[in-house]
Amino acid sequence: MDDMSGPYVIRGSVSLPEAELQWRFSRSSGPGGQHVNTSDSQVELRFDLASTEALPEVWKARALERLASRLVDGVVTVRSSEHRSQWRNRETAAVRLAALLAEATAPPPKPRKPTRIPRGINERRLREKKQRAETKRGRTGRDWG
Repeated sequence: MDDMSGPYVIRGSVSLPEAELQWRFSRSSGPGGQHVNTSDSQVELRFDLASTEALPEVWKARALERLASRLVDGVVTVRSSEHRSQWRNRETAAVRLAALLAEATAPPPKPRKPTRIPRGINERRLREKKQRAETKRGRTGRDWG
Protein backbone atom coordinates (compact mmCIF):
# COMPACT_ATOMS: atom_id res chain seq x y z
CA MET A 1 0.00 0.00 0.00
CA ASP A 2 1.53 3.34 -0.96
CA ASP A 3 1.50 6.39 1.27
CA MET A 4 -1.49 8.72 1.02
CA SER A 5 -0.68 8.91 -2.66
CA GLY A 6 -1.35 12.55 -3.53
CA PRO A 7 -3.90 13.20 -6.20
CA TYR A 8 -6.14 10.33 -7.20
CA VAL A 9 -6.13 10.31 -10.96
CA ILE A 10 -9.46 9.87 -12.66
CA ARG A 11 -8.12 9.75 -16.22
CA GLY A 12 -5.32 11.49 -18.07
CA SER A 13 -4.38 14.72 -16.34
CA VAL A 14 -7.64 15.01 -14.41
CA SER A 15 -7.57 14.00 -10.77
CA LEU A 16 -9.83 14.29 -7.73
CA PRO A 17 -9.72 17.85 -6.40
CA GLU A 18 -8.47 17.44 -2.82
CA ALA A 19 -10.13 20.72 -1.79
CA GLU A 20 -13.60 19.64 -2.92
CA LEU A 21 -13.69 16.36 -1.03
CA GLN A 22 -15.73 16.34 2.16
CA TRP A 23 -14.82 13.67 4.69
CA ARG A 24 -17.01 12.37 7.50
CA PHE A 25 -15.92 9.82 10.03
CA SER A 26 -18.17 7.66 12.14
CA ARG A 27 -18.13 4.36 13.91
CA SER A 28 -18.44 1.31 11.76
CA SER A 29 -21.48 -0.83 12.35
CA GLY A 30 -21.15 -4.38 13.53
CA PRO A 31 -20.35 -6.06 16.82
CA GLY A 32 -18.11 -4.16 19.20
CA GLY A 33 -15.37 -5.54 21.37
CA GLN A 34 -12.12 -4.34 22.77
CA HIS A 35 -11.44 -1.28 20.68
CA VAL A 36 -13.25 -2.85 17.72
CA ASN A 37 -15.54 -0.31 16.11
CA THR A 38 -15.13 2.01 19.04
CA SER A 39 -12.92 4.27 16.97
CA ASP A 40 -14.31 6.35 14.12
CA SER A 41 -13.01 4.15 11.38
CA GLN A 42 -15.90 4.31 8.92
CA VAL A 43 -15.25 6.90 6.28
CA GLU A 44 -17.81 8.73 4.19
CA LEU A 45 -16.47 10.73 1.29
CA ARG A 46 -18.72 13.26 -0.41
CA PHE A 47 -17.98 15.01 -3.68
CA ASP A 48 -20.18 17.73 -5.11
CA LEU A 49 -20.37 16.65 -8.72
CA ALA A 50 -22.90 19.28 -9.74
CA SER A 51 -20.80 22.30 -8.77
CA THR A 52 -17.25 21.06 -9.34
CA GLU A 53 -14.88 22.92 -11.61
CA ALA A 54 -12.31 20.14 -11.67
CA LEU A 55 -13.92 18.09 -14.42
CA PRO A 56 -14.22 19.09 -18.08
CA GLU A 57 -17.80 20.11 -18.90
CA VAL A 58 -18.40 17.13 -21.20
CA TRP A 59 -17.29 14.69 -18.51
CA LYS A 60 -19.37 16.42 -15.90
CA ALA A 61 -22.52 16.21 -17.99
CA ARG A 62 -21.81 12.56 -18.71
CA ALA A 63 -21.19 11.74 -15.04
CA LEU A 64 -24.30 13.58 -13.86
CA GLU A 65 -26.36 11.59 -16.32
CA ARG A 66 -24.84 8.20 -15.55
CA LEU A 67 -24.75 8.56 -11.78
CA ALA A 68 -28.20 10.14 -11.56
CA SER A 69 -29.54 7.32 -9.39
CA ARG A 70 -26.66 7.69 -6.91
CA LEU A 71 -26.70 11.45 -6.53
CA VAL A 72 -28.34 13.41 -3.74
CA ASP A 73 -28.57 17.08 -4.74
CA GLY A 74 -25.71 16.60 -7.17
CA VAL A 75 -23.47 15.10 -4.50
CA VAL A 76 -21.99 11.62 -4.86
CA THR A 77 -21.16 9.71 -1.67
CA VAL A 78 -18.78 6.80 -1.18
CA ARG A 79 -18.53 4.85 2.07
CA SER A 80 -15.78 2.58 3.25
CA SER A 81 -15.58 0.60 6.44
CA GLU A 82 -13.79 -2.61 5.63
CA HIS A 83 -10.49 -1.72 7.25
CA ARG A 84 -9.92 -1.18 10.93
CA SER A 85 -7.79 1.86 10.35
CA GLN A 86 -9.45 5.10 9.34
CA TRP A 87 -6.48 5.96 7.18
CA ARG A 88 -6.88 2.82 5.06
CA ASN A 89 -10.60 3.42 4.76
CA ARG A 90 -9.83 6.91 3.49
CA GLU A 91 -7.54 5.41 0.86
CA THR A 92 -10.20 2.92 -0.18
CA ALA A 93 -12.94 5.54 -0.36
CA ALA A 94 -10.84 7.92 -2.45
CA VAL A 95 -9.75 5.17 -4.83
CA ARG A 96 -13.35 4.04 -5.14
CA LEU A 97 -14.59 7.54 -5.90
CA ALA A 98 -11.88 8.01 -8.52
CA ALA A 99 -12.82 4.70 -10.15
CA LEU A 100 -16.51 5.59 -10.06
CA LEU A 101 -15.88 8.93 -11.74
CA ALA A 102 -13.52 7.38 -14.26
CA GLU A 103 -16.23 4.95 -15.27
CA ALA A 104 -18.97 7.58 -15.30
CA THR A 105 -16.98 10.00 -17.45
CA ALA A 106 -15.71 7.46 -19.97
CA PRO A 107 -16.65 8.27 -23.55
CA PRO A 108 -19.53 6.23 -24.92
CA PRO A 109 -18.40 3.12 -26.80
CA LYS A 110 -18.09 3.35 -30.58
CA PRO A 111 -21.11 2.02 -32.43
CA ARG A 112 -20.64 -1.54 -33.64
CA LYS A 113 -20.02 -2.02 -37.33
CA PRO A 114 -21.69 -5.17 -38.62
CA THR A 115 -19.25 -7.68 -40.04
CA ARG A 116 -19.46 -8.44 -43.74
CA ILE A 117 -19.68 -12.16 -44.36
CA PRO A 118 -18.15 -13.13 -47.71
CA ARG A 119 -20.72 -14.52 -50.11
CA GLY A 120 -18.84 -17.76 -50.65
CA ILE A 121 -18.90 -18.60 -46.97
CA ASN A 122 -22.58 -17.86 -46.67
CA GLU A 123 -23.40 -20.00 -49.67
CA ARG A 124 -21.30 -22.86 -48.32
CA ARG A 125 -23.17 -22.63 -45.01
CA LEU A 126 -26.53 -22.83 -46.78
CA ARG A 127 -25.34 -25.77 -48.89
CA GLU A 128 -24.20 -27.67 -45.82
CA LYS A 129 -27.44 -26.84 -44.09
CA LYS A 130 -29.47 -28.28 -46.95
CA GLN A 131 -27.28 -31.36 -46.99
CA ARG A 132 -27.84 -31.86 -43.27
CA ALA A 133 -31.60 -31.44 -43.65
CA GLU A 134 -31.58 -34.10 -46.36
CA THR A 135 -29.66 -36.50 -44.12
CA LYS A 136 -32.15 -35.96 -41.34
CA ARG A 137 -35.15 -36.30 -43.63
CA GLY A 138 -33.82 -39.67 -44.67
CA ARG A 139 -34.00 -40.77 -41.08
CA THR A 140 -37.76 -40.56 -40.64
CA GLY A 141 -38.79 -44.12 -39.97
CA ARG A 142 -41.63 -44.42 -42.43
CA ASP A 143 -40.34 -47.26 -44.53
CA TRP A 144 -38.52 -49.05 -41.76
CA GLY A 145 -39.54 -52.50 -40.58
